[in-house]
Amino acid sequence: MTDNFYGEVLADHNLHPLHRHDLPDATHVCKGLNPTCGDDIELHLDIHDGVITDGSFTGLGCAISQASADIMLELIIGKTPDEARYYASLFHKMIEGIITDEELEELEEAGALQNVSKMPARVKCAMLSWNTMEKLLNGGDS
Repeated sequence: MTDNFYGEVLADHNLHPLHRHDLPDATHVCKGLNPTCGDDIELHLDIHDGVITDGSFTGLGCAISQASADIMLELIIGKTPDEARYYASLFHKMIEGIITDEELEELEEAGALQNVSKMPARVKCAMLSWNTMEKLLNGGDS
């Protein structure tokens, strides 16, 4: 994949997010904030019978934080909470630059954020939704 492809994926998810809306009947809600830049997110997940059946986010932030949230939801809807935690661990590894090629492929479009690891000031923007999801799955907010 080229850097141009990565840019297209990020732009598409930022400009046309499928999961940026309220989800009033969500079973789980958690807020995340990046105090250094002001990005904030409210993550909504519907979890039934051990499966994340739906999800959405609201809030304001930069293109990277908004695209990252949308891409993350695309990846975890239909998965179990443990699978979502696994993807979060892969995302952390990608940002730390220690991910294998096989693991990177598992992240699908989230791999478009790989170059963020080269921009330390933007890492927290990309991580916001993933950290919020982990907090939510570990019992944070509700």
